[in-house]
Amino acid sequence: MSKTKQFKTESKKLLHLMTHSIYTHKEIFLRELISNASDAIDKRHFLSLTDQNVPSDQYEIWLTPDEQNRTLTITDNGIGFTEEELINNLGTIAESGSKAFMEKTDQKDLEIIGQFGVGFYSAFMVAKEVVVETKSPYSEKGYRWTSDGESTYTIDEIDKDNIGTSIILYLRDNDEEKEENFSEFTKAYQLRSLVKKYSDYVRYPINMMVEHTKDDKKVQEKETLNQMIPIWKRAKNDLKDEDLNGFYKHQFSDYEDPLKVIHTNVEGMLTYTALLFIPKKPPYDFYAETYEKGLQLYSKGVFIQDKNKDLIPDHFKFVKGLVDSADLSLNISRELLQHDRQLKKIADHLEKKIKSELESMLKHEKEKYIEFYDAYKHVLKYGIYDKFGLNKEKLQDLILFKTNKSDDYITLSEYIERKQIDQKAIYYASGKSKEAILKLPQMDLMVEKDLEVLLFTDDIDEFMIQMMQTYQELPFKSIQNAGTDLLDETKKDALKEQEKEHKDILKALKKELKDKVKDVKLSYRLKESPVCLVSGEGLSLEMEKVLKSMPNAGEIKAERILEINPSHDIFKSIESLYQKDKGTIHDYATILYHQALLLEGLPIEDASEFSLALTKLMIESSKK
Repeated sequence: MSKTKQFKTESKKLLHLMTHSIYTHKEIFLRELISNASDAIDKRHFLSLTDQNVPSDQYEIWLTPDEQNRTLTITDNGIGFTEEELINNLGTIAESGSKAFMEKTDQKDLEIIGQFGVGFYSAFMVAKEVVVETKSPYSEKGYRWTSDGESTYTIDEIDKDNIGTSIILYLRDNDEEKEENFSEFTKAYQLRSLVKKYSDYVRYPINMMVEHTKDDKKVQEKETLNQMIPIWKRAKNDLKDEDLNGFYKHQFSDYEDPLKVIHTNVEGMLTYTALLFIPKKPPYDFYAETYEKGLQLYSKGVFIQDKNKDLIPDHFKFVKGLVDSADLSLNISRELLQHDRQLKKIADHLEKKIKSELESMLKHEKEKYIEFYDAYKHVLKYGIYDKFGLNKEKLQDLILFKTNKSDDYITLSEYIERKQIDQKAIYYASGKSKEAILKLPQMDLMVEKDLEVLLFTDDIDEFMIQMMQTYQELPFKSIQNAGTDLLDETKKDALKEQEKEHKDILKALKKELKDKVKDVKLSYRLKESPVCLVSGEGLSLEMEKVLKSMPNAGEIKAERILEINPSHDIFKSIESLYQKDKGTIHDYATILYHQALLLEGLPIEDASEFSLALTKLMIESSKK
């Protein structure tokens, strides 16, 4: 005899909310129903250990699609329902049988997935009618629960021999306007894909009968759709490199083995397992704005989120992988998080772990670290620059540099160890390449004094160093900056005397270049080169190049100072000719300035003026 009952809550509104608002993807229903089936089996297995009325079994979950009748059935041989439990659990929305079971047994180690008791109702997103056929070991009768998800449900007694539950979904009609195709949930390939995505690591086998052609005959064969035991929950000693590499390539669609695998299991106040990978090469869109970082998130082996951005900081965004934790505060749909405290703690742990692994690689596997660094150095450098240098202390010892003395990478710590005893700064120079930097006129003095210079060849380098400012209390100084002073007091006095001696020619050159440079000085840093440009305070010449290459750069110009080598023959010739004919100073000033621009790797500002001045001097020279 059928019993028709009203849902105990204001069902119409609440059911409508749950089936149309709580879940963002309709396919989630399968994850929910499989998770419920897994919970039911967990309960039966636990009770079978202590209650002789509950027999054990070979536990399984079955999916049975029927394309012709547009139904999908999910079957388990778990604990089932009594009539009272059907009314209390399915007749009362948000009444979690799993939660009550956990509280009753007080088994904190039992990994029951369900918490809120609403997952079952996700079935109404895809089904116009849901039928539940169930039998409990505590009931002699079986029962059928039927509802269209509106306001009522019916319960009938049925003959059912096996303990467990079958949920039969009568799928909704397809809606082309809304692009909703519910028929896909009767397709074997779609069910296989959804199980792989959401329920691959449910601990019990999820089976389906599939049709194959064998000897020209169609046969039905059992196929297990899930792996059951997550690779990250297996003992590390049981895992081989090929296991981890194979999992990575399959899970993250890469054709190469990862450069580094980080497998960590944390237990205590916070419990989680993480399996992380550093790919050998960044993906093609790694530096595009559309690239999404993040780790896959699981709770008790059930897939929750594909790319959780909160688990990984931007400076380690190259890391792929997953986190599985039973401590997450999931919301009612298991799609988002109610509180981020646990997630923040996990993220902090992971950041420290990744940093520690990179430091270990740098120390013990230098060649592998260099391979990593060449692939991802821009991310680390930007991490130092980003957020006004907030993370510089974390990242500065992971940065490598080449120098004028070595083609091999060194760390800042190694630079400090190698520096001269009385050296009071860390020197660097910027340019397009090592070869270009070594040809800079400013390198003359550094070579003479046998000083090591860090070579900056990436656009981000100078921006990064502006945030760092110092390392181990030593300031960074550019050899291309006017403020870099390497003279002792005696030589400073001698240079001042020279400038007094040649003040007329320097004043004349400065006057001619008044719109181009802030000052014209004699240089202590030049040995072989006749002239160079250095920057004043603020923006460097190299930063000017970088900023000007950006869209909508506008008028950006570093403060320029022209330095002349007082010992070079060209300076002596210019001064001699100036004494004879002061009218020639404009042409000399133009040539010296543009020569300095070319040496610095900057474009000539006025090609016509430069060409005219050079032509005039060549003509004058030929007359003599």
